Amino acid sequence: MRVITGEARGRRLKEPAGMDIRPTTDKVKESMFNIIQFDIEGRNVLDLFGGSGQLGIEALSRGAESAVFVDNSQAALKLIAENLKTVGLEDRARVVKCDAISFLSSAGKYGLILLDPPYNTDLIDRAIQTIIRFDKLKENGIIVCESKVEKNIHVDPPYYLSREYKYGNVKITVFSRGADKKTRL
Repeated sequence: MRVITGEARGRRLKEPAGMDIRPTTDKVKESMFNIIQFDIEGRNVLDLFGGSGQLGIEALSRGAESAVFVDNSQAALKLIAENLKTVGLEDRARVVKCDAISFLSSAGKYGLILLDPPYNTDLIDRAIQTIIRFDKLKENGIIVCESKVEKNIHVDPPYYLSREYKYGNVKITVFSRGADKKTRL
């Protein structure tokens, strides 16, 4: 794993040991960030299922103002902290030990929310519904979800499906929030 571009470009990140954390492949991560490349700078980011921290770190490297990394695994939190230190971005980051869904009920609003939970769970649906219920996305904010290709995610206005991309058996789904959009799913 490496940081693809930005101020930490090319720096290697530590990878998780074992199979408890499934990191996003560099190819999928690069595609994901190419999709939103002009929508990162200056945003506050929530990396809700932090894992190794690579998604939030990529956003910070590309100009995000700040990032909050949430995970309930002590091993994941340690890995995120080590990776932030490796790339020198820990001053713009906060690492929180918490259940992801519980965190959303008391969190502030974010401009960019990154969701990459374990695939074989209902966590992505629960996270999306909690984000909508507690209105955790800023106006014109973006949610980027990584899931299995067959996963369908539903949102309600003012949230809407912006784009969907498939990479082998992985799907990247981008949702936005805004009152000015006419097409909503």
